[in-house]
Amino acid sequence: MPQFLRWICCLTLLTLCALPRAVLAQTPSPLQEWQYSGGVILARLFDPDLPTWRVIGGAAAEVQPVFDGAAAMKVQGGPVFNVYHKDEWYVTTGEGIGYNFIRGKQYQIGLGLTYDTGRSVKEDANLRGMGDIYSAPVGKLYASVVLSKKFPLILRVAVRQYIGGDQGAVGDASVYLPLPGSSKTFVMFAGPSITMADRHYRQVVYGVDAQQSLASGHPEFNFNRAGTTDAGVGFSATKFVGKHLLLNLDAAISQVRGRGAGSPIVEQRTQRVLALSFEYHWESGP
Repeated sequence: MPQFLRWICCLTLLTLCALPRAVLAQTPSPLQEWQYSGGVILARLFDPDLPTWRVIGGAAAEVQPVFDGAAAMKVQGGPVFNVYHKDEWYVTTGEGIGYNFIRGKQYQIGLGLTYDTGRSVKEDANLRGMGDIYSAPVGKLYASVVLSKKFPLILRVAVRQYIGGDQGAVGDASVYLPLPGSSKTFVMFAGPSITMADRHYRQVVYGVDAQQSLASGHPEFNFNRAGTTDAGVGFSATKFVGKHLLLNLDAAISQVRGRGAGSPIVEQRTQRVLALSFEYHWESGP
């Protein structure tokens, strides 16, 4: 156990710079919600003297389904640019803009603003006649807590409200932890999560109303209550190359659950995503 604790301390300090790192601050994604924040919550627990500024820049690429429930995959890429002021606020390509208004050694509660990229009928033949889901901002309230230094299991919950686009509310609950086999130069996290949504969100994403049925040829498929939308597991790893360079990998697999699994829009219940990035980081201040 002492050896396990030693590498936990080392990897925690390193994750101050490594996470989050997604290609775009977008939802939904087969990536687990916790993968956008990763090991950041462990920072203050193991190192109360955080640097004033942490800046990360780089490039990333991601392979994921064309839309939630699609069989076809798409590749997208873009820059990574993350700025953190201590453990107070951040502007990142992974989580958007956020402020942790309640902070402690083992917990944090914050508000964030990200965005939903929507869905276009041009993306897949199965969407013809369904109408576009337009891009829209998404507000988020989240909370994370670490059990202890001896057992750094992280519990995280998040609630997201779509402001336009899907126009619904989504909630995530997840549990994850650093994995044995990590070291000072190689850090790994893994854990499961479950996602729930209100009736409106489920109807927009998976439903087919009467008008859409006539235009698309799909049978009507409606929702009358909130429920589970998907469940999955994620894996994140960071390799440190020298003092400032990072190689990151995020992978996740999820499955459409509940009534949505039977939607005519869903071509494949099991969804997979793989994201890679190469980054440079630096710090300043005490």
